[in-house]
Amino acid sequence: MIDLYVYYKVREADAAALAPRVRALQAGFAVPAQLKRRPDVRDGLQTWMEVYPGVDDAFPARLDAAARSAGFAGLIEGPRRAEIFTDLPTCA
Repeated sequence: MIDLYVYYKVREADAAALAPRVRALQAGFAVPAQLKRRPDVRDGLQTWMEVYPGVDDAFPARLDAAARSAGFAGLIEGPRRAEIFTDLPTCA
């Protein structure tokens, strides 16, 4: 299992239109998803983060395909970037 973090820039003017699309996308997956944003705005851009804890290795590809189909590209500035994290092994 992995934890997936996807971040991207959102034009402040497009934030209200994008938020329900992201939430609808997240609701389509049977995983506990989160949607976050940085509190500051730089050059009219917000930084958003989608968090998907405890997903399988195939999930990032399914999410990417769903995001492309959801039409996010016209509402974000630049690419969606994904980072994968795993738990550290416990000490014996």
